[in-house]
Amino acid sequence: MSSQQVSWWDVHEYVDSLLDEIKNWPMIGSPAWCALSDDDPAKLAAIYDAAQHWALRIESCQRQMAQTSRDVADAADWAAIGREAAQIEAFYKERPWLRRKRTA
Repeated sequence: MSSQQVSWWDVHEYVDSLLDEIKNWPMIGSPAWCALSDDDPAKLAAIYDAAQHWALRIESCQRQMAQTSRDVADAADWAAIGREAAQIEAFYKERPWLRRKRTA
């Protein structure tokens, strides 16, 4: 499976020359954009601009998810928590009469 990482900069570099050439375009999906003919370069520029904004959003979300993952990893000594859980399970496995019974 290929990487799902998104690079806004690569998208931006790809569309930048076209957007510089067109200079002005309506917001994608707006009535002004819908009114443009399909062969109008401004219509394609709006699509390219939307694509780079979408790439920026995805990259920003990916960075935030990665940072959150690091924050969670740093929040506790997960190895110690795992060892403690294993010890508790082993303790009750050896002493099943001590395990609490669940009531409905």
